[in-house]
Amino acid sequence: MPDVPAPDLLTGPPMPLHLSKLEMACYYGGALIVAAVLTHLILRSGVSFAMDAPDTRRKFHAKPISRLGGAPIFAALALGFVYAAWKGLLSWEPWFAVILCNVLIFSVGFVDDLKPLGAKVKLAGQIGAAMILYSLGQSIDVLSNPFGDGKVDLGWLALPVTILWLVSIPNIVNLIDGMDGLAGGFGMFLCLTLAVIGHYGGQPAVMLVSLVMAGALAGFLIFNLPPAKIFLGDGGAYLIGFFVASVGLVSSNKGSIIGALLVVVIALGVPILDTLFAILRRSIRGVPVFSADAEHIHHRLILLGYSKGRALAVMYAVCVVLSLAGISILMTKGLALPVAGALLFLLAVAAARYLGYIRSYKGMRKQISAAMDRRRMREYFRARGRVLDFEVERSATLEEFGHTLSHALQRMSVNCVPESDEPDVVVLKLSNQGMIHLRHPADRETRAEWQLRLDELEPALERCLQRWGSLPSCLTPHAPPTNAQPAPAPWN
Repeated sequence: MPDVPAPDLLTGPPMPLHLSKLEMACYYGGALIVAAVLTHLILRSGVSFAMDAPDTRRKFHAKPISRLGGAPIFAALALGFVYAAWKGLLSWEPWFAVILCNVLIFSVGFVDDLKPLGAKVKLAGQIGAAMILYSLGQSIDVLSNPFGDGKVDLGWLALPVTILWLVSIPNIVNLIDGMDGLAGGFGMFLCLTLAVIGHYGGQPAVMLVSLVMAGALAGFLIFNLPPAKIFLGDGGAYLIGFFVASVGLVSSNKGSIIGALLVVVIALGVPILDTLFAILRRSIRGVPVFSADAEHIHHRLILLGYSKGRALAVMYAVCVVLSLAGISILMTKGLALPVAGALLFLLAVAAARYLGYIRSYKGMRKQISAAMDRRRMREYFRARGRVLDFEVERSATLEEFGHTLSHALQRMSVNCVPESDEPDVVVLKLSNQGMIHLRHPADRETRAEWQLRLDELEPALERCLQRWGSLPSCLTPHAPPTNAQPAPAPWN
């Protein structure tokens, strides 16, 4: 082994110039065993809190499943950090900042798994962790030319760009965490990609911590592959995303995006495309960008007839190919960037067509027009729901509110029916009154579309329960009319 430089009092103990294959295997295997054992203990303990219950819309697992999967991953990663620091393999800078902020981001997600915090609170926690990491010296200060010389100093833009990087990656990972084994498997491949970056970049500490995280995710995946026995939860998803983002910063040569961050972006091609599709889809339809739906790439693959296992294998294969494409950029010093960019573009075009996001490129205008019509109708239902919410406060009695509600239901061509699972019936679940079954007109829209529309009634009905303790008589199930017509379009 080459001579190791003397310790620097400001940066901590020296690091070895390389890790042997046996050492790398030990770190990976040790983290795998720790995560697997701890996950098994959680499942054996029979905890009854932080459970993800199935529903009739997006979650179709047979029974409630624990969302504590992030805990064993975090524990394995923490033990790996502690052992590496004890062995003198990690310097104080920059790893103290990285460790601290990963602890913070995991804590935000884990607390949300125990008791929902709300989107605004979670976003504030993510931004706070990102700002702390920035203040401790980890930032994107310079954008380098991957093809050769030349760079752009970001100046004051370094802060927003760094925060955007550190906040967007955890949310992208969390967004794809809707299928057994998907986010955990993607995280493992991303961490192995970071390990390769550390190896070729002469950064053994990056390689070491990335192997530890990859091993921890591999141990967790033993219990998370279909059918999953445990879920990542927000704690695990945020930890994976923030780990990849923060270690990517460390590996990018002090804020210079010349290779490492670009490799991570290419490797994240599938979740980034999924996120872009979701943003476009929800923006066109007029629903909140952060609202959940069942139209992600993995959902589309299952609708096309893929089993969960086959869909997962396809997603893994694409992730591996993109990771290799990203690594090729690093190894060719940017020469492979046009190829990787073309690959991403072709993947986006082919995926949009194959998965049905675009039914026909020739008919795109007609498809967008139909989507805008749905958006306007949904806005109509949303306006009805808001008016009913105000009417609860303005009405003197339950009967008076019932008259207003009855008129609104008539305008929406909706009526209450006895319990039914027919295609033109959707269910509203209220806090203490069980379920309300509402029949809608039999038209071309899917049950999911009508579910989204009628969900706008829930706030008003919940407020009605809080004020009067019961619901109006118009919600008493009765036989539906046979000549129900669709609600008139509010823009006609």
